[in-house]
Formats: sequence, C-alpha cells, structure tokens
Amino acid sequence: MSKFSSFLKRKNIEISLKRYGIDALGAMAQGLFCSLLIGTIINTAGSLFHIGFLTTPVAEIGGTSYTVGGLAMAMSGPAMAAAIGSALKAPPMVLFSLITVGFASNALGGAGGPLAVLFIAIITAEIGKAVSKETKVDILVTPLVTIGAGVFLSWLIAPFLGSLAMKIGDFIRWATDLQPFLMGILVSVVVGVALTLPISSAAICAALGLTGLAGGAAVAGCCAQMIGFAVMSFPENGVGGLVSQGIGTSMLQMPNIVKNPKVWIAPTLTSAITGPLATCLFRLKMNGPAIDSGMGTCGFVGQIGVFQGWLSDIEAGTKAAVTAWDWAGLLLISIILPAVLAPLINHFCKKAGWVKQGDLKLS
Repeated sequence: MSKFSSFLKRKNIEISLKRYGIDALGAMAQGLFCSLLIGTIINTAGSLFHIGFLTTPVAEIGGTSYTVGGLAMAMSGPAMAAAIGSALKAPPMVLFSLITVGFASNALGGAGGPLAVLFIAIITAEIGKAVSKETKVDILVTPLVTIGAGVFLSWLIAPFLGSLAMKIGDFIRWATDLQPFLMGILVSVVVGVALTLPISSAAICAALGLTGLAGGAAVAGCCAQMIGFAVMSFPENGVGGLVSQGIGTSMLQMPNIVKNPKVWIAPTLTSAITGPLATCLFRLKMNGPAIDSGMGTCGFVGQIGVFQGWLSDIEAGTKAAVTAWDWAGLLLISIILPAVLAPLINHFCKKAGWVKQGDLKLS
C-alpha cells in the first residue's frame, strides 16, 4: 500500500474532492469560456453590429461552414480537456494527447458532452500521468495510452454520460416549468451558491444543459450573488471591489465567508427572491448556450445569452419581438433587485449583530 501511495505521490496523482471537484471543474469552465462562450460572444457581436468578417464563413470542413466564432465553438471539447489536464498537472505529452480525447468525448457525449469530457478527461489524464516517462519510448507510449484510453472510454461511456446529463437537465427544466415558484427558488439558490463556491456554476449549467426557465432562474441566482456582494460591500471595497465582484466573480468573498458564514445570508436570500420572480413574473428564459446560465454578470455573459436567446426565438418565429417587459425583467433580475435587496437584507443582519463592519473587506 505504501508503494502505491508513493507511486501516486511521485506521479502527482491526488485523488481528492478538491482536485477533481474544484480544480478540474473550475478549469473546465475556463476551457468552455475560451471556446464555446467566446465563440458565442463573437457570433452575437457579429450579428448585432452587422460585422461582415464575423458573420461570413472563413472555413469549410467536411461540408460544414464555420465563422470565426463557429471555429472557437467547435473546439470546446479539446479546450475543456486541455484545461482539465492543466489543472491536474498533466505533463506535456499527456496534455497534448487530451486534445483528441476532449474532441472524442464531447462529440460522442452529444448535448451532454461537457459532463462526458469532465469525467473522461479526468480519468484519462491520470492514466496518462501514470505511464508518463515510465519507458524509454515515452514519446510513443504516453500518447498511445492516453489517446487509446480516452477514445475507448469515450466510446464506452460518453453516450451514457451525455444521456444522463440531458435527462437530469430535462427533469430540472420540466420541474421548473411545472413548479416555477419552488424550482425557481431551488435552482436560483443552488446555482448562485455554486458560483460563489470555488467550483464552476458555468460548467455545471453546461453539463446539465440548463436552459429555458431553469436557465433564467440560474441567471437570477448568479446575479444575486455577484451584484449583491459587490454592492453591499461597496463601503468597504470601493469601486475596485464593485467591479471585481460585479462583473468578475463573487468567489472573491470566499475567505470572508469562511471567517463568518453569515455574510452569505443576504445574497442567498436575494437569490431566493429573484429566482421565482424570474420564473413566475417575468418568465425569464435562457435560450442561449447553457453555459451562459451559470455566468451571471461575469462580463455580462448571462445577459448576452438571454439576449441571444431572444434573437434566436425571433428568427425561429416563436417570439414576435423583444419587448419593454423583457428588458425590464432582465435589468431588474440581473442588476436592480440584487443591488437593492442584498444591501437591505445585510443591513438587518448587521442590526442583529450577525455581520460587522469589515467582514466583507477583500484582502
């Protein structure tokens, strides 16, 4: 047993929730951002502002035409796998081999591809690390084993994982349509909390394909955390804190949450309020990419996703036009209500002695 432990340590293989549930998942979100998400933003910008270079196909591969954004989106599987490999400290030969694995697992996983990539890239990266530099022909063995294991696992379990992810996502969407009030609260709170925790809400939403009303509730929860923390901590952190949390990430508050978990009450209660308002009153839907549901106001990606969904619905003929009510709902849920409710709730938390001045100060 000690020999096996020594081998794992020598290979930097750490079987832990942090390594797989935080480091790998967080890196996966970055890979998604640098491929699927940025490609979506490029395509949206091209359509919105009628930029010919961004809307005109620049390449044709296998009979499929790709725009600049389309090329970025097509690389989401390889980008996710490479990002996961980097987070797991994979050596170069393993890391480069994971590009093929990411493509295979994402393609075979179908609409639930991100979940397949997450599991298969983690397993394959660790297998590759285990064999790396163990033979004199490492340049052959490491890529052969890594790619072989990854493609085999993709063939074996990616369709199942993709199907499972979509069934879970379908259930959440179905439940939200059936019980928009209760599920609006649940989805908003859970995804919002995930955004602030050192895990990836964006990766979770992408893996489960959270769109529609459930996606709208997820957007509400993320915005409640980001805008809520940003505004209620403004007296302590100023403009820098407002920007870094409001359009960056509320994860910056995690050290303060660990010190005093009660500082989390205000934004979490805010998400419990804005979630059902999004689903029941404004019928806010995320009909853009599922990953956008877990981004909140980070670079305003969540809002771009909702807007992109509006344009797609209009093009499909399921929506006549973008109305003033649509804009009011998006602005209220995303920015105005979190900016008002979170500081107000936090004020009462201070009155109760649960939160003190300085508890939200960023280091």
